[in-house]
Amino acid sequence: MLEMRDTCERCTSPLPMDSGDAMICSYECTFCAPCVHGPLNGRCPNCGGDLQPRPKRIKT
Repeated sequence: MLEMRDTCERCTSPLPMDSGDAMICSYECTFCAPCVHGPLNGRCPNCGGDLQPRPKRIKT
């Protein structure tokens, strides 16, 4: 199951499960879209992988 980290690893912005701003790499490192599109330039600083939008988990 995908780990849903709740904050950006760079700036600690909140990223709830239904956030459209959460981005992850294949290791599930989690960053907010402003960090990914800005200083991180689309790459995970931990593994160098691409950062893609994280699927949303809607609360039921």
